[in-house]
Amino acid sequence: MKRKRELKIDTDEVARGLGARKKGKAYPTGGYPGAAQLAAEVQARFQVPPGGGRPTDPSWSDKRLVPIAPRTLKRLERLAKRLHKDTGIRVEPMQLAAILLETTAETVAAEEVEKRVRSRRRAERA
Repeated sequence: MKRKRELKIDTDEVARGLGARKKGKAYPTGGYPGAAQLAAEVQARFQVPPGGGRPTDPSWSDKRLVPIAPRTLKRLERLAKRLHKDTGIRVEPMQLAAILLETTAETVAAEEVEKRVRSRRRAERA
């Protein structure tokens, strides 16, 4: 199978060219921009193991069972098929789930979680 060429974008250079400044990390959103970001993330992180097999993120060492609703699994299956069709990269639905989980966990600040917990406790006491 012919692998598509990886596109490297220097975001610092793009920002300078636009007269802008980078202020922080951007996180994927829904729709096409989110899908494009997810595809780029898979391309950047997944590697074929030295002994062969399915490409995966070499930093993943733990395996856990994660309960998932059937409709969510179907959606992940559709995303995996679309990603393969658009990029030629084979990815399993639960590999996508792992990437999405990691990305979301990075976006949630500990302070935000603590604030929500305190807010919920106040509401329960009232």
